[in-house]
Amino acid sequence: MKKLLLSVFAAGAMLSSQAQHIDYEEYDLDNGLHVILHQDKTAPVVITSVMYHVGAKDEQPDRTGFAHFFEHLLFEGTKNIERGEWFKIVTANGGMNNANTSDDRTYYYEVFPSNNLQLGLWMESERMLHPIINQVGVDTQNEVVKEEKRLRVDNQPYGNMLKALKEQMFKNHPYRWTTIGEMEHLDAATLDEFMDFYKKFYVPNNAVLVVAGDFDTAQAKTWINDYFSEIPRGADIQRTIAKEDPITKPIEATWEDPNVQIPMIISAFRTPSMKTRDARVLDLISAVLSDGKSSRLYKKMVDQDKTALQVGAFNYSQEHYGQYIIYGLPMGDNTKEDMLNAYDAEIKKLQTELISEREYQKLQNQFENRFVSSNASVEGIAHTLATNYLLYGDTSLTNKEIDIYRSITREEIREVAQKYLNPNQRVIIEYTGAK
Repeated sequence: MKKLLLSVFAAGAMLSSQAQHIDYEEYDLDNGLHVILHQDKTAPVVITSVMYHVGAKDEQPDRTGFAHFFEHLLFEGTKNIERGEWFKIVTANGGMNNANTSDDRTYYYEVFPSNNLQLGLWMESERMLHPIINQVGVDTQNEVVKEEKRLRVDNQPYGNMLKALKEQMFKNHPYRWTTIGEMEHLDAATLDEFMDFYKKFYVPNNAVLVVAGDFDTAQAKTWINDYFSEIPRGADIQRTIAKEDPITKPIEATWEDPNVQIPMIISAFRTPSMKTRDARVLDLISAVLSDGKSSRLYKKMVDQDKTALQVGAFNYSQEHYGQYIIYGLPMGDNTKEDMLNAYDAEIKKLQTELISEREYQKLQNQFENRFVSSNASVEGIAHTLATNYLLYGDTSLTNKEIDIYRSITREEIREVAQKYLNPNQRVIIEYTGAK
């Protein structure tokens, strides 16, 4: 019976994997714009999205926040879309749109009924070719960004957690500042500086266009050519990766936050690029330590020992470097040292003992479920295709990623924990209330 059940499970997993195979077509326009098409006629919707290879790491140290600022500014209006009309056009045609920015890229997208693909393509071509960048728009969005920072960062408990960590983790690389940046940098910037940033990065050869959903391929290609092929290619962007010296002894710092009542103890390790296999192993380690109430850190520190009110760990992977972050809120009289010792004890187990076969199977199930969930909608698929092309340089990862996770062994989990998660390689932040 046991063998029969295992066979049924294996067959189900294989069918699930086959059902999740994502077909796509990709090609380049002469101006360097990369195009990816994914047809899915199961629902009458279509997504047009553009991901630009520009994020916070492409800014200057005294002009941070530009990429996030442009996430807002490029909704202001274009030569053919009057100021304030962008969102009205989208909603009037049954659509929705949004954008987001990271340290590595900026992503814009629209979701429309499938009969409005042409409108979505026209609007994104307008954003790329004809945006109106003037002082009125800059001043307006400056206030919008300031309010966002107040709401989501400055007045949010632990809202500056990443800022506190980045400043210690990176000394050379532009990952040392946050995506939202510093408001005084935006205040000091001139209109010419904003224009120069736009002309450098928001060009077809620094972007990928993804169309996903219910559309006719031949018609889509015609419209893409009509709206995007005449956009001039930009100058090739030369990027250099600032190197960080290895961390060889603990770096300790404090951060005061008036919104905090209970201190947070953070232990973080610099890790390799998201493109490496080790980064994916660290994803699995994160799940072992911190994915749900049955995870090791939660069971030990919250359930059993009552060391922490809350504890978690996550692998923060990025294009050039990553960070593996463990955080927790101490319970009662437990100290920073108590928290760090508890973190270290669980890491030590990973470094010296193989996880059990049962834990390993649980991990496989978790990541299979994540893979299915992330591709459960055409919006998710569009984002995955754009990310794999632009940041990983390999669109085919869309279908191969789950097999990479499946191939990671228990021995690799132990080896990667030994390689990166050592006490002498970490940054320790005591994030406390203002004194």
